[in-house]
Amino acid sequence: MLKNAPAGGSGRINQKTRTRLAVIDACRALIQTGATVTMPDVARAALVSEATAYRYFPDIVTLISVALDGLWPSPDEALQSIAASDYPLARIACASEVFLRRLLAYQGSIRVMIAATITRPEGATLRPGLRFAWIEYALAPAEALFAPADARVLAQLKRDLAVVVSPEALFTLIDLCGLSPDDAVTSAVRLATTITAAALKRAGT
Repeated sequence: MLKNAPAGGSGRINQKTRTRLAVIDACRALIQTGATVTMPDVARAALVSEATAYRYFPDIVTLISVALDGLWPSPDEALQSIAASDYPLARIACASEVFLRRLLAYQGSIRVMIAATITRPEGATLRPGLRFAWIEYALAPAEALFAPADARVLAQLKRDLAVVVSPEALFTLIDLCGLSPDDAVTSAVRLATTITAAALKRAGT
């Protein structure tokens, strides 16, 4: 009996792991359709009950955040085309466009996260904040162009870009301004490069 106990316990752990991964994989598949992602939809796709899905993830925002971690490429992976470039405006333009188009592809799940964190601001920390790493990557070669005295200019630039290279800005252009998805991306990329150029000018570059 004692010899069989560890195996039984291990079996239950393995089953829990498989169930958790099945829920994550189902969520990832739904995210990639671009449609709205709900916990009932994920549970059906994972062939588990909704109650079971909630045992592993307390809410849909937590689940989407975990699922996105395996779908969203790092800046290094996604921006190979500008890896060798030191030109700040070209790097910002490329990073902004690639990031915003990924937002469009996954917009159903991204909208769910935004909606949830608007109604529950305390849950905003669950959002991955992926834009910040992309902005840092794009601006990395330009950091040397800002003298120590211009540190505030650089910090402000990063904050400004975080507002522009964002789902909130993209969906405002589409939903409220009536732009097509392509035109919305073009508009946001143009603004991102404009404010970057203005910051470089303020720094005397």
